[in-house]
This record gives sequence, structure tokens and C-alpha cells, in this order.
Amino acid sequence: MRISKLPLIVGFPLVLGACATAIPGVYTEPKAGFANIASQITPAIGKRTVFAETQAENEALKKQVHGMVHRKTISADTAVQVALLNNKGLQASYANVGLSAADAWQESTPENPIVSIGILGIGAPELGAYRAIEGLIRANLLEATTRKKRRALADTNFRQAQLAAVNDTLALANQTRQAWIASVTAFEAVGYLKRAKATSDAGSELARKLGETGALNKANQAREQAFNAELAGQLARARQNRRKN
Repeated sequence: MRISKLPLIVGFPLVLGACATAIPGVYTEPKAGFANIASQITPAIGKRTVFAETQAENEALKKQVHGMVHRKTISADTAVQVALLNNKGLQASYANVGLSAADAWQESTPENPIVSIGILGIGAPELGAYRAIEGLIRANLLEATTRKKRRALADTNFRQAQLAAVNDTLALANQTRQAWIASVTAFEAVGYLKRAKATSDAGSELARKLGETGALNKANQAREQAFNAELAGQLARARQNRRKN
């Protein structure tokens, strides 16, 4: 009697260790990328900026800001420093740097490929003695071949996020200083025009009295009144501009 041997199929996975790749410390350090931002801001404008990640850090910033402005005259430098410490949009820009660092970290972390090896058809009489070994790399081949490019792209995005944060910080500082100057200019303009208007009122009243006595003709009285009216209009516009600022 002839006994047929059934085909034997054996499969087992084999995990291959990936080569160890050093992950750049700039991706893994606390508040990744922010130290580079701060190192560029302070020398450029002489002010510090802070990235508050926790509730405790936010509370500490609020106390600092309160101490800088409470019952104090705000200078241009103080206004800029307060803006850098108390701007939510700037904090979002810094947080975006952290997110890009996390992406770059992930792309720099190698995956362990898995090889699945099967032994097929051992002892099958109709095929003859043979041994077939099939290796299948289960790791995504497309991902493996594009990893270098994706790692470079993630690093570029990380650096661009830092540059954007630096630009946002400098832009905020410049806008705050300009707003402070505009506000002070408007305030001083109102003060100047108020003094000029008071002087003009006195002159207009004197012109009226002189006109009553005949010492000042009608043309000069009209000119004095027109000047006083013009000052009144300028003062009203200056007060409106001050409210806008």
C-alpha cells in the first residue's frame, strides 16, 4: 500500500532588530525648539519671552504681568515686555514648534521590520523533495523607502516653525511699540490742543470785548473767532483719535 505524505506548511515570524539610530536632542528636550527662539529674541530686542505649557506657568505669568502694570506708568519697554508675556497667539506659535518637534521625533524613530518565513510542501510526492522558503517583509515597503525623505521634511518643518515663531515675536514687539507711540502721541496732542484752546478762548473773549468798545474791527474779531473754532475742531478730532488708540 502506498502512503501519500500530506504537504506540510510551517510558518513562523522572525523579528529583526532595526539598526539603532540616534535621535537628535533638539527634538526630545523639554520645550523643544524654544531655547533657540529665546536666544534670538533677547539679543534682538532686549526683552524676554516665555513659553508657558502648564497651568502653574500660566499663573506665574499672570502675576508677573500684574506686577508690571498695576498702578504704574507704562513705558514703551514695559508695554512690549507685557505683550510678549501675555499674548495667547504667541503661545500658540510656540506650541506649534513643539508639535513639529514631536513629528520630527516620530519620523526619526526607526521601526522594527518583521520577516515571516514559511516552509512549504516538504515531502510532497507529486512535487518531489523540495524546500521553498518565502520571506515576506511585513513592514510597509513604501514607508521604508520614503523614511529618509520624510525625516528631512519633518526636520525642515521643525526649523520653519521656529523661524515663524521668531517672526511672530518680533512682529508683536514692533506692533506693540508702534501702538504705544501712537497712543502717547494722541494723548500729548490732546494736551497741547487743550492748552492752545484755552489760550484761544481767552483771546476770543478779549477780542469780543475790544470789539464792543470799538478798539477791534469786525474783520479781526471774525478772524479770532474762526481760529478759535478751528482749534475746537482739532481738539475734538484729537480726542477721537486718542479713544481709538
